[in-house]
Amino acid sequence: MRFDRFEVLTFDCYGTLIDWEKGILSVLKPIFSKHAVNVSDEEVLKTYAEIEAKIEKGPFIKYKKVLQKVMQEFCNRYNLNAELDCLVNSLKDWPPFPDTVPTLKAFKKRYKLAIISNIDKELFSFTQKRLLIKFDWIILSEEIKAYKPSLINFEYALKKINIPKERILHIAQSLYHDINPAKKLGLNTVLVKRRGFGATLPVLGHADIEVPDLKTLLSIMKV
Repeated sequence: MRFDRFEVLTFDCYGTLIDWEKGILSVLKPIFSKHAVNVSDEEVLKTYAEIEAKIEKGPFIKYKKVLQKVMQEFCNRYNLNAELDCLVNSLKDWPPFPDTVPTLKAFKKRYKLAIISNIDKELFSFTQKRLLIKFDWIILSEEIKAYKPSLINFEYALKKINIPKERILHIAQSLYHDINPAKKLGLNTVLVKRRGFGATLPVLGHADIEVPDLKTLLSIMKV
């Protein structure tokens, strides 16, 4: 792939730039322990993915409400007693991966950068402070009233960015949310396979390039 033909890099945020699995587990695992419920990290993340996807397929609600409903369903399934806002309140502390900020700073010197994320403006404002980068476009589900993997999100992004799709490279961790729908619209894609499927639904698919982390992608792109 010739990277010099790209002008814009678009990124998924949670799972790609932000270690949301670590954030999710940091909230849920202590609750399970408190209730003496033995559940593996893999089961927690798999359950999270199933619940979240089901909620997001329904009528649109802000992501804050999605997180509250996810927590309610965990409580129902595992007979837990917990504050429904605990995931919402923890999101501001979800950390970037160690390679995220330095890689974004390097990419920023050569490319325009965009975020395409299933998140609310208010919640993303906390994350943005951790990323330490001024993005050229921030495209959030709240303004679109739809959640990835809906093609609507990517169609909206292409219209807002207003640059030929051949000059855009989409970089993401989720086949389900990002890679498959982006490829349906003819976008070039990079799968950042940090932790298998993580907290996303397992689906078949492939990206144009697969890397284990952003640092590796930076090296491949020779930025």
